[in-house]
Amino acid sequence: MRRFYAMLAALVLVAAVQAVRVQRQPTNWSDFGGAPDNARHVALAQIDKSNLERLGVAWSYPTRDTMSYVFNPVVVDNVAYVLARNNSLVALDATTGKEIWIHEGLRGIAPRGINYWESKDRSDRRLLFQMNSYLQAIDARTGKSIMTFGNDGVVNLREGLRRDPATLVKVQSSNPGKIFENLIILGSAPGEHYMAPPGDIRAYNVVTGRLAWQFHTVPHPGEFGYDTWPKDAWRYVGGANNWGELSIDAERGIAYIPTGSPTYDYFGADRLGANLFGTSLVALDARTGKRLWHFQMVHHDLWDYDNTAAPQLATITHNGKRRDIVAQAGKTGFLYVFDRVSGEPIWPIEERKFPASDIPGEKAWPTQPIPTQPPPFARQSLTTADINPYILTAKQRTEWEKRIGSARNEGLFTPPSYRDTVAIPGAQGGANWGTTAADPARGLVYVLSINVPSIYKLSEEAPRAGGLRPVGPAEIAEGRGHYEQRCQSCHGGNLMGGGNYPSLVDITGRMGGDAVREKITGGGPGMPPTSDLTEPQLAALVGFLANPSVIASSDAGAAPELPPGPVVASGGAPAGRAVPEGRPGGMVGPDYPKGIRAPEVRMYTGYGMNGTIVKPPYSTLTAYDLNTGTIKWQVPAGGDDLRGASEGAKDTGYILQRTGIITTPTGLLFQAGGDRTLRVYDADTGHVLWTAPLPAGSRGIPAMYEANGRQFFLVSATSSIQGSGAGRAPAPGAVPAYVAFALPEAAVR
Repeated sequence: MRRFYAMLAALVLVAAVQAVRVQRQPTNWSDFGGAPDNARHVALAQIDKSNLERLGVAWSYPTRDTMSYVFNPVVVDNVAYVLARNNSLVALDATTGKEIWIHEGLRGIAPRGINYWESKDRSDRRLLFQMNSYLQAIDARTGKSIMTFGNDGVVNLREGLRRDPATLVKVQSSNPGKIFENLIILGSAPGEHYMAPPGDIRAYNVVTGRLAWQFHTVPHPGEFGYDTWPKDAWRYVGGANNWGELSIDAERGIAYIPTGSPTYDYFGADRLGANLFGTSLVALDARTGKRLWHFQMVHHDLWDYDNTAAPQLATITHNGKRRDIVAQAGKTGFLYVFDRVSGEPIWPIEERKFPASDIPGEKAWPTQPIPTQPPPFARQSLTTADINPYILTAKQRTEWEKRIGSARNEGLFTPPSYRDTVAIPGAQGGANWGTTAADPARGLVYVLSINVPSIYKLSEEAPRAGGLRPVGPAEIAEGRGHYEQRCQSCHGGNLMGGGNYPSLVDITGRMGGDAVREKITGGGPGMPPTSDLTEPQLAALVGFLANPSVIASSDAGAAPELPPGPVVASGGAPAGRAVPEGRPGGMVGPDYPKGIRAPEVRMYTGYGMNGTIVKPPYSTLTAYDLNTGTIKWQVPAGGDDLRGASEGAKDTGYILQRTGIITTPTGLLFQAGGDRTLRVYDADTGHVLWTAPLPAGSRGIPAMYEANGRQFFLVSATSSIQGSGAGRAPAPGAVPAYVAFALPEAAVR
């Protein structure tokens, strides 16, 4: 009997191991986010709490320009691939930072990252990236374009979306998608105007560039979810796209795709219904694109509550059993937790009633799903008592108290109205791309979040640009930040443009302020429309374009003339350099197709974001223990905002702090902040254990890897954007750079 029970116990153990598969964690950073699971967790233990104080700069690579790179480096075989030198891909020795090769002039490249793929025998090694809505491949060893990929080296991502490709200015996402086996799985960011293209998920063969599968996020007739839309909605509804991140369970071959809201974001009279698969988490067979399960976080989304953060895969102990889970952090401020295979919620998610819309023709969905556990990580209500006691003047506080007090403000899912409507988290609140991480084996998930409301107000008048208004140096400095983040990749750090991108030098003098604003908000040939700038942000950007010389003297490390370097190629594949001449028509968009019963009017609203009206903390870092479904700790993210601190504020976190985080098995959590400071937290308590200065702020995802026996932490410290212009400028004489930290060589021998 003893032998029988021993055999039985062994069988149970084998079954448990087969049922629960913890993804193997990497020791390098060969993928955007570190690995297919996007956990930002590496199995490296050289740096721990006992030697953290000995961490220092191992090497630094100056970008040799003034761009704000949000690029996540990829590191393979002691080679680090970064974006620098006016949007050039640069291969560096990952131990020393020495240049190996440079493929220059990749303007229009998706700014947040690339993908690495290698064949089983390693004879073929590729870097895949999107540029100007073409998919391209570069040889990872030589840096040269692979011309046998696609058609003449490119795949046109504008094709196959049931819209005229000639009218599509931009389709690619700023995020790079994911590699699985011999496929690259891509989302898209085709715009948020009426009649925008749908957000189909597509997979391409990494060798040939051929389309392998396509999942319709706005279902076609006969497909699951078609009845959640009006008839033929697939012909005109756009969005429901994966413009953020996606994660893959490589062992099971499951891709977890978070999707955004359908278009138009804030008015859905032309898309009445629940609108699958908008604002959902969709689990697809990564090999075929077949839907396995889904969960919709927001029915008939009217709030732009896109799911964009990387789904986190972990293994927990729940009710005495080990379970593989996937956790999705939302803009709503909730963390939604599911069984990874079945999609069953780990804790009940209840449908609760919310207010109806008061806009004629609109029908807000009567209920929304609310997780009962774990608790939310972000602020979800705003009253007059929450108005910021710092930064704002007494007059501003009084004005905001009146405005909030008279607004429609009935909770998390208050439908946008003809009058001010409060939404918190708003369009940029809660979790976003790059802001989640996990310690998968321990069942811990981390979320970096910002507390920023949106004030919506619907109108039949489409957003239009006004003229120039006087702006001061602080606003111009903020405008430069917006320029660096949104415009510089095409028009250059000196506004000179190049290739298909025109010079913006004296653009307001040549075109006038009205025309410049119209171009920013409405788009044009080769330029997507920009709809997510608030009025003050738009004024700041136009103010910078009108007065770039005002802050030229304060530039940190003005970009010198580029040294020749080992340049091996320029511009990517020639077939991918053409910029389309189409224009979507701003947020208005084109007419509906013939035969469609369209609403009599189209409604519009600005994003209405204001990161300073809510009292601190402005941003938080939250640790969840999903074994218990509880918050383990929550702390303000980053240091104190300088304007608030000067008035006595403490523990504010930074305004609009949004940077990547990395965890390790030694109980450390690394975060490179927008305030020029690298922080290492105790992953169990949230206490800051160690800090180091950076030459500039960081707004992308760092990387961690092992090279020649040393553990490195590599961060892009290139940003002068400090929240809403409230933070520190770059240090005098500092040079924007990729900075690698490591222990001294003597300490690791």
